[in-house]
Formats: sequence, structure tokens, C-alpha cells
Amino acid sequence: MKFMLIWRATDEAWANLGDVDFDKMLELTGQFNEEMIRAGVLLAAEGLDDPAQGVVVDYSVEPPLVTDGPYGEAKELFNGFYIINVSSKEEAVEWAKRAPIRAAGFKTEIRRVPTIDEFPQDNVWIQKERAWREAHGQL
Repeated sequence: MKFMLIWRATDEAWANLGDVDFDKMLELTGQFNEEMIRAGVLLAAEGLDDPAQGVVVDYSVEPPLVTDGPYGEAKELFNGFYIINVSSKEEAVEWAKRAPIRAAGFKTEIRRVPTIDEFPQDNVWIQKERAWREAHGQL
């Protein structure tokens, strides 16, 4: 089963990391990544750029409204993610518990990533997506 581990942190939590040695943080993260690679569970991992560089597309109006970051209403930002392939939600939780950055204001949301097999296979759009995935080695 695939799970997405979504890293979230409050602005205050990020500010508190200001005194942490960046090289040490990279080392700890690298060791965690290497552990997941050796275990054969890591499929993807990415951090995200500063939210001030992003935009929000709001569909509550027509045409959709595009607003520059940062996100004034956000209490916690989505800062990066891992996609892992494990046997259960409990195993995903165990990996998240081992994350290198564990401090007040940091959280990990864990969400299962459904497979294409869970969607109606007689739907033309699912069939097209399946063909694309097969052609690109994703199945």
C-alpha cells in the first residue's frame, strides 16, 4: 500500500529551527532517507519552496482568483512529503515516528494513496490513465 507522509509545521516551529545547524539537519534527513531506501519503502520524497513564492487558485469565484503567497490564513503549511510503499497504515505511522525533525509545532499527516485498481475499470478516463501508466512504467 502506498501512503503519503505530509510534513506540516507552524511558522513558529520553523522559526525555532533557525538555530539548528543546517548541515546537521541534512545529515539527519539523509540518514532517515537512506534507512527507508535500504528498507525498500521509499518511492518519492520532496521538500517544497518557501510559501511566499507560491500562489493559491481559489475556485469559489468565476473566473478562479489567483492570490500570491504567503497564505495569510494558514496556521500550518504543507512543507514536503514522502511517498512510501508499506504493508499497512501502522507501518506508515512507525516510519513517521522516526522522522528526524520532531519538535513542537511539527506534524505529519498520513494519507493512503489509492491505486488505479480501486476505480471503476470500465470508465474511459480510468482506461486512458491506465494505458498512460503502463506506457510510462508506472504499473
